[in-house]
Amino acid sequence: MGLKKFDPQVLGSSKRIKILDEEYFIMANVITVLGSTNIDKVVAVPRFGNSGETIHTPNHLVEAMGGKGLNQGVAVARSGVKTNMITKVGQEFDIAKNMNVANLMTDHVMRSATEETGQAYITVSAETGDNLIYIYGGANADMTAADVREHTSAIAESEFVIAQLETSMETVIEAFKIAHENGVKTILNPAPMPEVGGLPAELLALTDIIAPNEHETFLLTEIEITDEHSMIENAQYYFERGVDTVIITVGSEGAFFMRKNGDEGIVPAFKTNAVDTTAAGDTFIGATSTRLNPALDNLAEAMRYGAAASSLTVSRAGAQPSIPLEAEVLSVLNAHK
Repeated sequence: MGLKKFDPQVLGSSKRIKILDEEYFIMANVITVLGSTNIDKVVAVPRFGNSGETIHTPNHLVEAMGGKGLNQGVAVARSGVKTNMITKVGQEFDIAKNMNVANLMTDHVMRSATEETGQAYITVSAETGDNLIYIYGGANADMTAADVREHTSAIAESEFVIAQLETSMETVIEAFKIAHENGVKTILNPAPMPEVGGLPAELLALTDIIAPNEHETFLLTEIEITDEHSMIENAQYYFERGVDTVIITVGSEGAFFMRKNGDEGIVPAFKTNAVDTTAAGDTFIGATSTRLNPALDNLAEAMRYGAAASSLTVSRAGAQPSIPLEAEVLSVLNAHK
């Protein structure tokens, strides 16, 4: 585990040790992210259109790196933790240029022999900062369970492995099997949630922490998020299927959490001027994981760090370019003591 100077007003009761009379908190040393890499093509629009409508936009198309997997990997790396990125890109993709982020390890990035790098087409509302995203899987869809198994060493050295659903279900299940074989905790961001068939029982049984948003969890549980009671009902659905810890993000209201041991609460969002919500959830999950003890006994404090990071992301345009550095996040936390 890595060491960082401990600020009790920021991190509350997080795990601490003393070295030469200085207090430090313990954070993850290595986190592995399995997931997608996309080239995002983003355009800001005055408003979202209706079917058959054409809308002129004064803004030009912007290309930037994205993909839920890479976004979460960058969020982890920029919070100071070594990040193993297991992903697949096309032959044309410049790894050294497009993944040049401190702490982001590219040793486990694979190349597809047949598919180009994934693409995401994103429209962002100038009115609200909300977005609509359409994804072409490309090389992401070409990754197999056998590919993941070849990178067992990356998962085995980690405290956590994070996955989403922009690669095939078989790759996520394989990664989580490897994680449990090696005593590594698993974090699933079930996005995009399959609209048909839900999540396999095998995957839920291998998931230690699940982190959907309110729409994604409704697609699976069919329990609409309306209040804290409905959040608890959603959590019980996951507990009955083997998940230990549930986090449900609810946009500007913050995030609900509950553990099988009964611990629960809501971590409020930090107020900010929303410019672009792209990668907000990815930043929250990646940043939270860097402050989380493997025992999961400091969940609320880790989530508060993630909420501060996410508030910075939504205040900026783009996916990867908007993800903050650790120092920026700590500055927000210190300003809200």
